[in-house]
Amino acid sequence: MFEKQRTIKRAISLEGIGLHTGNASRITFKPASPDCGVKFIRTDISGQPSVKADIEHVVDISRGTTLANGEALVYTVEHVLAAISGLQIDNLDIELDSNEPPVCDGSALPFVDKLLEAGIETQDADRQYLVIDTPISYSEPDRSVDMVVTPSDTFRITFLIDYKSPALGTQYTTLIDLDTEFVKDYAPARTFCFLSEVEMLKNHGLIKGGGLQNAVVIYDSDLGQVEVDRIRNALNLKDEAFVGKTGIINDIPLRFYNEPVRHKALDLIGDLFLIGVPIKGHILAARSGHKANVALVKMIRSLYEKKKIAGKYKKNSGGPFLDIEGIMKIMPHRYPFLLIDRVIDLEPEKRVVAIKNVTFNEPFFQGHFPGKPIMPGVLIMEAMAQAGGILLLKAIPEPEKKLVYFMSMDKVKFRKLVVPGDTLRFELEMLVFRRNTCKMKGMGYVGENLVAEAELMAMIVDR
Repeated sequence: MFEKQRTIKRAISLEGIGLHTGNASRITFKPASPDCGVKFIRTDISGQPSVKADIEHVVDISRGTTLANGEALVYTVEHVLAAISGLQIDNLDIELDSNEPPVCDGSALPFVDKLLEAGIETQDADRQYLVIDTPISYSEPDRSVDMVVTPSDTFRITFLIDYKSPALGTQYTTLIDLDTEFVKDYAPARTFCFLSEVEMLKNHGLIKGGGLQNAVVIYDSDLGQVEVDRIRNALNLKDEAFVGKTGIINDIPLRFYNEPVRHKALDLIGDLFLIGVPIKGHILAARSGHKANVALVKMIRSLYEKKKIAGKYKKNSGGPFLDIEGIMKIMPHRYPFLLIDRVIDLEPEKRVVAIKNVTFNEPFFQGHFPGKPIMPGVLIMEAMAQAGGILLLKAIPEPEKKLVYFMSMDKVKFRKLVVPGDTLRFELEMLVFRRNTCKMKGMGYVGENLVAEAELMAMIVDR
């Protein structure tokens, strides 16, 4: 795996038709500067709007991965992104004069060949990796989908499929070395579908550019040639088709004995690019598709955002997510009004868990109440609100230059007293975030006992 970022040496183009739209399409890869990432540029739309290739711009995963940013919408990007990811390219501008890249032969190889023809250039910028240091899992029990990411020194994939079709059965593959295996062992693997899916896909307005020249079609009916002819006639398909002895329409030879599962791994490589950073980890996937891939990518992206925040504000690798020094880099509050001691967990823009250690030395205990020290409810709410401010770290740029003003507190309830010696644990989740206002739900605990709860509305302003 490379230590420096990479792009291509010169612009290069490729033409064809889109798999699902059937639209004529020209794709042009162009070099991009370090740290720019990959973006698609719709040259056929006025103003040439662009969409960044990351998980935040995924809008549809029904039969491929679709990205959008306003008018800039691009269907079926996974094969292009797989080629870029497999070649370990970090920065590219991708111009498209249509809404879908060419499907070519249904694999990533044509894109790989073009990118290699353009030449790979090493850039003077370090390549960052997300190191998976704790297992991550995703599953869909109703569809028997399981995905696990485990720690590894390099990027690895192990993939399993087990369709009931005799032509497929159970297949698995393992990619160990992206540098040596991707181009020859995975990039050529073509997309596939079952004969029974063809009619459904056509009826849903999809695969308008699909055919036997860019997909492996697997026979899965008991009616023999009659069913093949019925589907051909119903859909007015031009390709001649017959039931092959191998279980594949027209006995089209496979490029690998396990080409379907290799293509599934290829799709996964493309979808993982949407994390926004290459990973060092071992992905074990069983029966996953774009829906599960994207769900896993969202989980990994959340971990990436969390590590970025910790790297910016945290001094030491051990200990809590943010200690008091990290908190003071963000929060404007100081003694005696800084009421958060630690942040122990954060899912950016989703959830935060923070700690307040309540000691008898708190200045408010002198008057609240003499001989019966009780933490004032208003300060419990203030501590909860300060924890909520941490939740906005990713939602706003340069949070250390902002202030969070709380506009309202609703459904406030105090369940139990908080006294010296207690450890207050605040758990807040984001309910709504729009522009410069947000709504959060907060719960305060001592041990397992709920002591306070509220819904908070806040406004973000310049400091």
